[in-house]
Amino acid sequence: MPGMQITRALFPAIVFALVACASGGGTALRSNASAPLHGPIQVVTTISTLNSFVRGVGGKRVTVQSIVPVGSSPETYQPTPQSIEMLAGARLLVENGAGLETWMQGLLENAPTGAVVVDCARGLPVKGSNPHLWMDPVYAKHYVARIRDALVKLDPAHRGEYDRNAAAYDRRLDALVAWIRAQIAPIPPSRRLLIVFHNAWEYYDDRFGITTLGVIEVAPGQEPNPRDFGHTVDLAKRYRVGAIFGEPEYSPKLAMTLARDAGIPVIANLYDDSVGTNPDVADYISMLRYDTRAIVTSMR
Repeated sequence: MPGMQITRALFPAIVFALVACASGGGTALRSNASAPLHGPIQVVTTISTLNSFVRGVGGKRVTVQSIVPVGSSPETYQPTPQSIEMLAGARLLVENGAGLETWMQGLLENAPTGAVVVDCARGLPVKGSNPHLWMDPVYAKHYVARIRDALVKLDPAHRGEYDRNAAAYDRRLDALVAWIRAQIAPIPPSRRLLIVFHNAWEYYDDRFGITTLGVIEVAPGQEPNPRDFGHTVDLAKRYRVGAIFGEPEYSPKLAMTLARDAGIPVIANLYDDSVGTNPDVADYISMLRYDTRAIVTSMR
């Protein structure tokens, strides 16, 4: 069973079987949030980009792991038995929300964990169906606040520590915003154009005065039709876009084809849905610094 993906038809049956084994009858999983604390709080996130916020607020009082592995896309992910095992011991479940984790609803309906669930994007202004609000570091402060409040609910004895940690992380996010603005400021507005693999950059764009001119894959897991692909090539040529950006979670084939057809370079990796394994992109702040350097370099 390790590594096996769960089909939609088998998913409920497998979930119920695993829940029964994990809970001895289906009751233990519901007591996670109210059980006494013994050691660090076990936190499960849906995506690795959220782990930095949990660690930033929780510090030594939390352990954290993500359901979607580093380097995988949450938008095409399918839960596995390991996903359910992760949830069984969780005291806190941190998800992005805003429609990102379409697979999460079925997971929670069929395998309730009893964990406190944090919907990080709740209360933020979602643009259409775009869930990538964390890509705006100002909005990331909202994520931090929601995680802080949840940890305080679980562990009120250490409220002061969580408050201090959250405030310190907010200052790091403020410094990140100032740094990104300083990097982008010398770039003429007419050059602040991106063509990216999928539309993860709308909130980053809005915050820092950039325009995503084209998107290779409009819907997760769906290749563009030839007409749309040709239109994106035309845009890249017409506006002399500096580079085509791929992402490590997806095959570089389409980005490389578009770059070749447009006669411009391809930059294989921008990070958004997942951090990376390299130290340069292993946490949220490092990831956005890396991305910003790559973007600014392409626009010069």
